[in-house]
Amino acid sequence: MDLKTPLTYVKGIGPARAAMLEVKGLVTVEDLLGYFPFRYEDRSNMKPIAQLAPGEMATVIADVRSTKLSGFRQRNLGLFEARFSDSSRAILLAKWFHGGYLAKVLAEGMKVALFGKVEFDSYSGELTMMHPEFEILTGDEEDGEAGLHTGRIVPIYEAVSKVTTRVLRTLTHRVLETIAPLEDNLPEGLRARLKLPDLWTATREAHFPSPGADLRLWNGFRAPAQFRLIFEEFFWLECGIALKRSRARTLPGIAFRIDDPIREKVKAMLPFKPTAAQKRVIKEIADDMKEPRPMNRLLQGDVGSGKTIVAAEAAVIAIENGFQVAVLAPTEILATQHGLYFKQVLSKLGYVVALLTGSFSSREKTQLKKLVAGGLAHIVVGTHALLEKDVEFHRLGLAIIDEQHRFGVMQRLTLTQKGTHPDVLVMTATPIPRTLAMTLYGDLDVSVIDELPPGRKPIITKHVTDDHVEQAYSFMQRQIEEGRQAYVVYPVIEESETQAMKAAQKMYEHLSREVFPNFSVGLMHGRLGADEKEDIMRRFKDGRIQIMVSTTVVEVGVDVPNASVMVIEQAERFGLAQMHQLRGRVGRGAAQSYCILVTEKMNDASRERIRTLVDTTDGFRIAEMDLRLRGPGEFFGTKQAGLPSLRVANILRDTEILELARREALDFVAHPPSPDDLKRAVAYIRECWQRRYGLVMVG
Repeated sequence: MDLKTPLTYVKGIGPARAAMLEVKGLVTVEDLLGYFPFRYEDRSNMKPIAQLAPGEMATVIADVRSTKLSGFRQRNLGLFEARFSDSSRAILLAKWFHGGYLAKVLAEGMKVALFGKVEFDSYSGELTMMHPEFEILTGDEEDGEAGLHTGRIVPIYEAVSKVTTRVLRTLTHRVLETIAPLEDNLPEGLRARLKLPDLWTATREAHFPSPGADLRLWNGFRAPAQFRLIFEEFFWLECGIALKRSRARTLPGIAFRIDDPIREKVKAMLPFKPTAAQKRVIKEIADDMKEPRPMNRLLQGDVGSGKTIVAAEAAVIAIENGFQVAVLAPTEILATQHGLYFKQVLSKLGYVVALLTGSFSSREKTQLKKLVAGGLAHIVVGTHALLEKDVEFHRLGLAIIDEQHRFGVMQRLTLTQKGTHPDVLVMTATPIPRTLAMTLYGDLDVSVIDELPPGRKPIITKHVTDDHVEQAYSFMQRQIEEGRQAYVVYPVIEESETQAMKAAQKMYEHLSREVFPNFSVGLMHGRLGADEKEDIMRRFKDGRIQIMVSTTVVEVGVDVPNASVMVIEQAERFGLAQMHQLRGRVGRGAAQSYCILVTEKMNDASRERIRTLVDTTDGFRIAEMDLRLRGPGEFFGTKQAGLPSLRVANILRDTEILELARREALDFVAHPPSPDDLKRAVAYIRECWQRRYGLVMVG
């Protein structure tokens, strides 16, 4: 048996179990060995029931004597009680609240291992465990396997479908007993210098820690074996990124000409005087574009910092050099916004801006594709529709990708392959904490617009519950009477634009007829045609519409300096980043602006989100909190993000190990011990890590 052996060859894994494991990505022996415990329990304190003392954590092996479900009769709400006894004849009572489901799990006569805190129940006069961990002992283990589950520090795995943590423990132990010691590919000098255990020792220890190990270290993922495995994952990831980056720098690219006539064109297009940060960033981009190698740059900037105008400046440089520009956005709404914006700022220079999205009819798409292929469209803005094979550019020179974290690495590559090594500018208004940016975008140079346009005041954010919404409306009325404008936004619930549209439509009618009959109220949603949206936005911008009722269409790219109030209805349904984006639609003029969060029913997580927004307008602090609340996978929507699928490392928990691994990886790639060492590393990354990390074009 070796790492590539399919799991069906492991004793105890038949076709049914193999199918369950495959859903979790566990197909080979290597996958199973890389499925590490998420915590550990010290079950070494094994005692007969008669010797238990209140207050201690202990493991007991006993038989179920009786079971009882009492209290509420509704499903999952009952109090489930079971009495256990062992050879000492003493009785232990175990209780589980919301334990109705256990009536179908535990039955009289079963032998069970219980682990938990022993307490004395003064009501019944019995020794008790509240909500103990338990495992049913089936007796189907072979000799030597029965001791895996008790009497030691026991690994706890996340169950996979019907494959329990106990079964995973047994299967992993079988594999470790039969497989040959693993080959260690970490550079030897590095391992010795950092005093890391070898791979085989680290893997065995991580699954089955030695007796007497420090449980706090193991559950904090800082035991030497875990440190080694976490470091290794980050090291190969960072090596791959460094190799990819150095390879990208050797590719031939377009050396764009930037002379006075082009500078004058850029100035003529600008609708306002750029900030110092915008000037610095456009200089970094222009310097990159002049180089005869492809630009790969990430442009980060908080809501309202003016990233889109910087992207438009880069577009002018490319177009004036005779090239086309592609702008890729993750949603149709955002693509439409960009289409409107680029048309607005670039049409005065005589450029043709085309919009291509999935909802266009096939006839419209065919006509647009002809325009693009013939070079008659200077800027093509679109969604994933731009990535289709039959979209051909006459001469693509610059690819702008907005909200890059919503796209995978492969999608970025697909777009750039429509030209000959075009320059790439990736934008995001989701502030990405530094550690994560290093991992996700280590192959890109980073520019940050870190100041808002002058004269802008921080937005004041307030929270009201929906039974006090009249206060919000009174405040809105006062603001509008002073000559300001307002937004009222509804969530797209469960991705259903139709439901959100209906809620917005209903509210539009309520506000325009009953609450604000004397004001002009407009309605905006994703189902409107591009011309209708353009018309409504123009009327709002001109002040002819005073209150804009909308779905999240207005999240990005809408700039109305006179709008000073943003009311977000059902705010508990929005993510932090999205609410921060929406709040950024106001505060764009010199007047004080306000964001009012209206909530209905809140849980702990939504309370935390609302509190964060009320407390701060700092996008990076908000992103850190968002990341902490949701974790990296959900924060980015892992599938699209190209987030590496890490087995044991955790980007949030293991920041300092990531930074160490990054330093070591950069040093190793820049100064390898020998050319052969580097060759071996490249081959190893290609063979073992490329698929998992999405490290396209390594080596």
